[in-house]
Amino acid sequence: MQAINDFLKELHQYLGGSDWFILLLIGTGLFFTIYLKFPQIRYFRHAIRVTRGKYERAGDVGDASHFQALSTALSGTIGTGNIAGVALAIHIGGPASLFWMLVTAVLGMTLKFVEVTISHKYRDQLPDGSVSGGPMYYMKKRLNIKLKSGKIIKIGTVLGIFFAVATVFSSFGTGNLPQINSISNSIFETFGLKQIITGAVLTVLLALVIIGGIKRIVKVTSKLVPAMAIIYFLGAILVIFTNYENIIPSFISIFKDVFTSTAAGGGFLGGTFAIALSNGVNRGLFSNEAGQGSAPIAHSAARAHEPVSEGIVALLGPFIDTICICTLTGLVLLSSGIWREKLDNQFQYTDMEIVTGIYDDSAESDRKKLLDHFEKTAILPLYSGQLEINEGTMANKLTILNSRSVAENVVFYEDGNPYTGSLLVENGKVSEEGNIVVRGKSLMHSAPLTTVAYERSFLGKWGKYIVSLGLLLFAFSTSISWSYYGDRAVTFLFGPKYVIMYRIIYVVAFFFASFTDTTIIWSVSYITIVLMTIPNLLGILILHREIKSAIKQYWVDFKTEHPEEKAPG
Repeated sequence: MQAINDFLKELHQYLGGSDWFILLLIGTGLFFTIYLKFPQIRYFRHAIRVTRGKYERAGDVGDASHFQALSTALSGTIGTGNIAGVALAIHIGGPASLFWMLVTAVLGMTLKFVEVTISHKYRDQLPDGSVSGGPMYYMKKRLNIKLKSGKIIKIGTVLGIFFAVATVFSSFGTGNLPQINSISNSIFETFGLKQIITGAVLTVLLALVIIGGIKRIVKVTSKLVPAMAIIYFLGAILVIFTNYENIIPSFISIFKDVFTSTAAGGGFLGGTFAIALSNGVNRGLFSNEAGQGSAPIAHSAARAHEPVSEGIVALLGPFIDTICICTLTGLVLLSSGIWREKLDNQFQYTDMEIVTGIYDDSAESDRKKLLDHFEKTAILPLYSGQLEINEGTMANKLTILNSRSVAENVVFYEDGNPYTGSLLVENGKVSEEGNIVVRGKSLMHSAPLTTVAYERSFLGKWGKYIVSLGLLLFAFSTSISWSYYGDRAVTFLFGPKYVIMYRIIYVVAFFFASFTDTTIIWSVSYITIVLMTIPNLLGILILHREIKSAIKQYWVDFKTEHPEEKAPG
C-alpha cells in the first residue's frame, strides 16, 4: 500500500502539483475573466434573481429548477474539501494557501459560468424525456475537425470519451471514497462508532436516494444543502468570535506572506511561496471543482430555454462553496492558532516516517533540513532496521516524523497497553504488525485538525459534534451528487441500460471505503480531478468565441423581453 501511495503522490506531482497545471487553471480563469469583462462581478445580482426563478418559463425542458440544479452542484462540491481540504492546505502551506484558494474561487466563478453555458447548450434529451449533459457532449458535438476533403477527424469524440472515463473514475476518487472515509473516521473519533457500522448505515441510505435518479436526488439536495450550510455557518461564527482577539491578525496572516515564505512557528516548519500556491490552487479546485467539468453535468438538468441563464446561476457555486464556507473554516483554524500546535493524536502509518539521527525543530538549521526533506529537495537519511521498543518507548536514537513535524512523547501500544518488543523499519516506514498503535504529539491535518479547532471555543467538546454533523451532511450529499455525475458519464459511454450496474458498483465501493486507509484515497482523488480538468479547460478555450457570442445574444434577448430591467450585459 505504501508503494502504491508513493507512486500516486509522484504521479500527482507531475500532474496537479506541477507548474504547468496551475498555470493552465489560473490562466484559463484569468483569460475568461478579462475576455468576458469580469462576469463574476457584473452578473452576480442577476444570478441571484435567476436562481430564485424570476425568469422561468412554463414548458422549459429539464429535470430540475435553477435552484435545484445549483443545490445539486453545490452538494457535489461542498464536502470534505471545505472541512478537511482547507485544514490540509494550511497545514502544508500556511495561511497564504487560503489566499490562493480564494483566488482560485474568484476565477472559478467565471470558469463555472463558461463551462456550464457551453455544456448546457449541447446537452441531449433522452428517449425517456430526461436530459443528459456535461462537457463530454460539447466535446463530441463541437471539437471534431472536418477537413476540406469531407473527412472528419474525431478529436472531440476522443476527448469526450476520455473526459467521461475520467468522470467515472473521479466519481469514486472525488465523490465516493474520500467522502465516506472522512465521515466514518470523524464519527469514530467523536462517538466511538466503528467505521464499518457507519459505512453500512449510510450505504443503505445512499442506495435509497440514487436509485430514484435525478428527480429524487434534486429533492434531497435542495433541502440538505441549505440546512447543512446554516448549521456549519453558525458553528463557525461561534468559534471565530470566541477567539475574537485573533480575527484581525488571522485576516492579516492570509495576505501577509502571499508572495513570500510563511515563517516557521510552533511545530509548523514554514511554507514557501511555491508550496502555498500549489496547495491553495489544488485544494481550491478540489473544493469548488471550477474548471473540472463536474458541475455542468448537474446544471445540464436545469429547466431553461437557453444555456446562458444556467451558466449565470452556476457562477454562484464557487462563491458559496469556497469564498464563504472555506473562508469560515480557514478563520476557525487561524483564529484558534491550532494549525501550528503539536497535539496528542494517533499516528497513521502513511503519515509517519523514521529518520536516522536526532533533529530539533526549534533549531533553525534543523528546521531547514526538515522542510527540505518534506518538500523532497534534500531527503534526510531514512532508517532501516529493527526498532527496539521498551514499555512503549523507542530505545533507538532516531527521530520520528509525523504529519510534517517532529513527533514528541511517542508511545507504542498493543491492545491498549504499552508495547515491548521490536518492529521492522524499511526506508523509514514501520511495518504494520499486529495491533500496534502509535500515539504522540505532532501537527495534525484534515478533518481532525478542524475538529480540534472547533473545540477551542466556549463550545468545548460540543464543537466536535458540529464538525462531525457538518462533515456527515457535506460529504454524504457530495456522494449523492457524484453518483449522478458518474451515471451521466456511463450513459454517454455505454447508454442508459448500464447505469444500474454502475450504481451497484458505486454503492458497494462506498461501503468498503468506509474502513480503508485514508491517505491512498486522497491520493487517488487528486489525480482523477486533474484528468477531468485538462480536457475541459482545453475545450472551453477552443470554443471561447462561441461562448462569448451566446452570452451577447442572451443579453440582447433579455433586454427585449424585460425592457423595464437594467441588464448588466
